[in-house]
Amino acid sequence: MTETPIIEFQQVSLGYGGRTIVRDVSLSLFPNDFLGIVGPNGSGKTTVLRALLGTLSPRKGEIRRAAANGVPPTIGYVPQRDSLELVLPLTVRDVVMMGRYASVRPLRRFTAADRRIADEAMAHVDIGNLAGLSYRDLSGGQRQRTLIARALAAQPDILVLDEPTNGMDLSSRTAILEIIRHLHEHDGLTVVMVTHLLSDVANYVNRIALVEQGTVRLGAVDEILSSDRLSAIYQMPVHVSEVHGVTVIVPEPDDE
Repeated sequence: MTETPIIEFQQVSLGYGGRTIVRDVSLSLFPNDFLGIVGPNGSGKTTVLRALLGTLSPRKGEIRRAAANGVPPTIGYVPQRDSLELVLPLTVRDVVMMGRYASVRPLRRFTAADRRIADEAMAHVDIGNLAGLSYRDLSGGQRQRTLIARALAAQPDILVLDEPTNGMDLSSRTAILEIIRHLHEHDGLTVVMVTHLLSDVANYVNRIALVEQGTVRLGAVDEILSSDRLSAIYQMPVHVSEVHGVTVIVPEPDDE
């Protein structure tokens, strides 16, 4: 890629308190990129995600954010579904309208334009008919669409998703991934997806950032997701193959 990065990590080290989690991270995110962040549990994926979102400052190095007309890129964040408190009596429209908070000045109410943008975001992920329903009564797939619509209501330059298909059945999982693909390919959104589901990133993203043992390795999908590398990282036999044009990643059974 020859474009100017919209977010760039330059020899960044990240951590908490007296502990460094990842070191010397050099990573660039480009316009219309689709980056997958993967790695074993506890490897530091969430730490890298927090730095990307701007909620964690580097202990070392620099994170640059390219500005358009003096304004840094806007990030639409889709957290894990269980991060939203379900005891609150929120409708789908209430949740999506949260995406407009950043554009509302203190003491100013939502405008008709804010409501129109939220309605368009809901329609974009095919939940316009659910606007008046309680968020807590939705299925997992419907909740995920709602959180994506909330992120889109912020009119972001970058869409960041944390484990967007975790806990879903195959049908819902595929539907969500196809929505994300459409937002990237048709709408031109830059997308970052954090997930432990390797088959998701193998078949959808353009590049992968692999977080493991305190480092981040960036590369093409087939370079990072090889059988040998994954077997070494997860300390078990992992087989990567292609079936009818779809990359399949599965653990291999022991011979014993």
